[in-house]
Amino acid sequence: MFLENTVNHKEQFGWIEVICGSMFSGKTEELIRRLKRAQFAKQKVEIFKPAIDTRYHDEMVVSHDANEIRSTPVPAAANIRILAQGCDVVGIDEAQFFDDEIVSICNDLANSGIRVIVAGLDMDFKGNPFGPMPALMATAEYVTKVHAVCTRTGNLANYSFRKAQGDSLVLLGETEEYEPLSRAAYFNAMKEQAEKEENNPSKTKNKPE
Repeated sequence: MFLENTVNHKEQFGWIEVICGSMFSGKTEELIRRLKRAQFAKQKVEIFKPAIDTRYHDEMVVSHDANEIRSTPVPAAANIRILAQGCDVVGIDEAQFFDDEIVSICNDLANSGIRVIVAGLDMDFKGNPFGPMPALMATAEYVTKVHAVCTRTGNLANYSFRKAQGDSLVLLGETEEYEPLSRAAYFNAMKEQAEKEENNPSKTKNKPE
């Protein structure tokens, strides 16, 4: 009786779930599983992804295992705030590519009663926290860290090693560009890659005349 008098049942809030990990860890697979379960329960679901992610399909969120669910590509996080109105569940894939406004938007959606499910890389190819993901993980009620299997040791992998050259943080790719590695394998691979670059004369930049 005491609880019935003190708990405000009219104040219904949502929450934030974050699914994070390295490349090939099953982040998108888990996101799709949760969203399809919500759809089966007849909830109104909207899924968003960055407009730059067109690896598999322009409008579908597709996992590496070819599972898919229809989504809305958006150029910036601000678009999600407008398009998510009236939803029960909002899914966001590749959240690391969005601007920092995604954090306040996810919190505002959750505060309005929406269940927000976010998937993204927790670290970039340099092993640093990726974009808005640390802040999303800090403010989320639930954080699920999934792991790939290291291609060199067979241990759990939580690093995304980039085999391709370049310093740009945004390089969409597959197994040709990235490889999931354990901590030890990742740092050994980074050391080997640095040594090859130092010994490769073709990497020496020509000075302008």
